[in-house]
Amino acid sequence: MTWQGTCYITPLIGALIADAYWGRYWTIACFSAIYFAGMIALTLSASVPGLKPAKCIGSLCPPATTVQSTVLFSGLYLIALGTGGIKPCVSSFGADQFDKTDPSERVRKASFFNWFYFTINVGAFVSSTVLVWIQENCGWELGFLIPTVFMGLATISFFFGTPLYRFQKPKGSPITRVCQVLVAAYRNLNLKFSEEYHTHLFETWDMSSSNTGDCKIEHTDGYKFLDKAAIISEGEAKSDPWKLCTVTQVEEVKIMLRLFPIWASGIIFSVLHSQIYTLFVQQGRSMRRTIGSFEIPPATLGMFDTASVLISVPIYDRIIVPCVRRFTGLAKGFTELQRMGIGLFVSVLSLTFAAIVETVRLQLARDLDLVESGDTVPLTIFWQIPQYFLMGTAGVFFFVGRIEFFYEQSPDSMRSLCSAWALLTTTLGNYLSSMIITVVAYLSGKDCWIPSDNINNGHLDYFFWLLVCLGFFNIPVFVFFSVKYTHKKV
Repeated sequence: MTWQGTCYITPLIGALIADAYWGRYWTIACFSAIYFAGMIALTLSASVPGLKPAKCIGSLCPPATTVQSTVLFSGLYLIALGTGGIKPCVSSFGADQFDKTDPSERVRKASFFNWFYFTINVGAFVSSTVLVWIQENCGWELGFLIPTVFMGLATISFFFGTPLYRFQKPKGSPITRVCQVLVAAYRNLNLKFSEEYHTHLFETWDMSSSNTGDCKIEHTDGYKFLDKAAIISEGEAKSDPWKLCTVTQVEEVKIMLRLFPIWASGIIFSVLHSQIYTLFVQQGRSMRRTIGSFEIPPATLGMFDTASVLISVPIYDRIIVPCVRRFTGLAKGFTELQRMGIGLFVSVLSLTFAAIVETVRLQLARDLDLVESGDTVPLTIFWQIPQYFLMGTAGVFFFVGRIEFFYEQSPDSMRSLCSAWALLTTTLGNYLSSMIITVVAYLSGKDCWIPSDNINNGHLDYFFWLLVCLGFFNIPVFVFFSVKYTHKKV
């Protein structure tokens, strides 16, 4: 979990570098090389005799040496760092290839986000099935070598497309631009100005920002306290960016503030989505998992989450969007916020189904006197398929909608940063999920809802219902801020 959390924090680093200095192309190129180096280190740690621990003798396994651990963790965290430059930039760089002034390309860009998420899940499906089988049956050496080779091929193929790409130039540090607005607004807090002067100054700076090649953003009335960042008394020098900012800068900060409630809703979604890899697996361990002599590993059912994406994306892009387009008149069918709202609702349905299955499972455990023994309940694990499938469908709506929403609504100079900011909700969702479990364990005391050794003796169903309530509470909050959300780009 620490490593996975790191993989969703490092995108902030890559995004800042992309937006401020290198641009998205060179950031992807350099961090892909770092990622590839990490994969090589990981492969070596599983292949070279001196870099992997000695074989176990019975139940006694010699511990890894300092050198062996160093190579392994160096590889893992090089991958985490490489991820930081790839995750926030690839989707934005792909969307940059479409001309937003061309109506036909705008439609194709909406489809691009769907198929971008689709291809990610194709890779996830292959890795969770084929690669896992290879690692378990042919060895970790080959299991790591295959993705290393494909990562190298992916990096080479990225460079082959260079003559065809459209490039966006970096526009300076977005953090500096935000700080300049906040500092200027504070310094000018007590400044008096007339409404006529206010209107004139903003119109002047709007024209100035447009003429200097910046993205021109229409002035809005929200968060009016920030407007003084662009207000100074007449005749005062206009060369200090920490006392006078362009209207474009002020509006960029307003956009970030308006995005915050939408962003925060993703944290609760990530709490619900993270159950796929944690408590859904624990639930599956206590259910019947055999087909004849074959035993199904409970984590394997995660493939139904991925399979749901592979099925849902083509249906959504080719069937649902054209049908909905007739009613809404939108080329993309649903707006991004509508799509995210549907994803939130479907994720709650997934947890609702999980809670019902757990209620039935615990009742069977009581009826068959399996509470104290903790034995497997004779309820087939395939009853979990709907909850996995629904959560995968929720991801198609929420994650893809979020990628597109943050790309379209974020300022041009902050697109990579906003993409990384959106990814951060996954880390925060995992942390919040862990915190909720800790608090629930503490409050439930000896009658713990989620006992670590025997969940037949607990109330995992109560915990799932708690998450259902949390998800339902999140939906009206999201709708409230979605309705209030306004952002006009000209």
